[in-house]
Amino acid sequence: MDSMVAKNYFYIVRNLFNKYILIPIVLIGSLASCASKGPYQIDLMPPPEVYDTESLNPFAKDPVKPQAGILYATNRAPASGEDEELIYANRRGYLVRLGRAEIDFGDQQIDWEEARRISLLKNRGAGYPLKVKNVEEYGVLDRSYHMFMQPEDRADDPKAAAKRFTTEINEKLAISKKKDIFIYVHGYKVIFEDPILVAAELWHFLGYEGVFIAYAWPSTPKLTAYFSDAETTNVSSRQLRVFLEYLAKETNAERIHILGYSQGTRLVTETIYNLALTNSCTTTDTAHNKTKIGRVTLVGSDVDVGLFGTFIMDGFLDVPTHTSIYVSGADKALGMSNTLLGKQRLGEAWQSETSEQGRKALTQIEEKLSFINVTETEGAKEGNGHGYFRKSPWASSDILMGFLHDLSPKERGLEKKEGNLAWTFPEDYIERLRKRLEQLYPQTTSMSTMHNK
Repeated sequence: MDSMVAKNYFYIVRNLFNKYILIPIVLIGSLASCASKGPYQIDLMPPPEVYDTESLNPFAKDPVKPQAGILYATNRAPASGEDEELIYANRRGYLVRLGRAEIDFGDQQIDWEEARRISLLKNRGAGYPLKVKNVEEYGVLDRSYHMFMQPEDRADDPKAAAKRFTTEINEKLAISKKKDIFIYVHGYKVIFEDPILVAAELWHFLGYEGVFIAYAWPSTPKLTAYFSDAETTNVSSRQLRVFLEYLAKETNAERIHILGYSQGTRLVTETIYNLALTNSCTTTDTAHNKTKIGRVTLVGSDVDVGLFGTFIMDGFLDVPTHTSIYVSGADKALGMSNTLLGKQRLGEAWQSETSEQGRKALTQIEEKLSFINVTETEGAKEGNGHGYFRKSPWASSDILMGFLHDLSPKERGLEKKEGNLAWTFPEDYIERLRKRLEQLYPQTTSMSTMHNK
């Protein structure tokens, strides 16, 4: 009898492995083998639906052009001669390195006016590729120095990199109507160039307002790295915290907003949690003034719901001015994570399963925390349903307008039925959002001139 139970157990485990581990690895390996070699690139995301090419668009008459580059911070190790990567390796570096990357937007033979016109087209036809053209590292952030680092990593002038980075941020803020910093934190299984390019396109559709920074933590471009990358987010939280503290203290930014995606939300939430503990003896206003953390937006969040609940108990929501969690019932990637780990993920549409007491508690803090359900929005189910913040023109409209104009879900045109935790997108969402923007800024024809009153 015992041998029969053991045999049945073996077959169950083997079937689960074949279904959830082996088959996906084979499929993705097959896709990778068919991929063309060459510089890493992505196609520019569809324009947010709120924009049109005439009245509401994100560009001023003469905006900062993409050739100015995107700032980055990374705790990846620099690539060596033994690495396949050219710039930064897919392994931990334990130091925060600062720099700037130049981006090639589309066909460089066309002028800037034509390039921005094409970027706003709903149906572009052929892809509009983005590639990293050049990367210049400024050096190591001195605040990230530690006792275990290699002696050769210590610069002759330890503060030089931070000074240069600060100067560039402040120069950009000085010519921007939005005096804020935006930070994008990517998911797992991507190389260094990916967050650089995604940050560049997001900044493009913010009309180059404020300063956008890509934070590239050392994820590994392998499906099998899921669990090791999860541990790397924990290791990286110190570096991200040090970087945020540096930005708050040494730049002229009024607020620092963070967009975390997928497994990168583990890094973001752990970091904000650490800031909450660090500032637990201060008032909420003092914490806001000290950390300058503004809106924290979590998309496709691969965080344990129960873990996030413990973060809330210890003051997580006292650090940002507001936390937005985008959820989807069509996110197959999070469904796989749920299966592997056996726990609800924060980015799943789990609110319907919340207990009455939990629902009551979350409703009482809705001025600090909002849930937005994107399940039925256009583009949200494309692919595996996980990358909707780039693929859904409604979702991107909501995220970017929340960042740019600091609007609440209701002000953005979302609606919430009585008894529900999550806000949803009504059929006339885009009309509502455009009307709200026109009410706030009736004399404006270019959205990049709109800013908080």
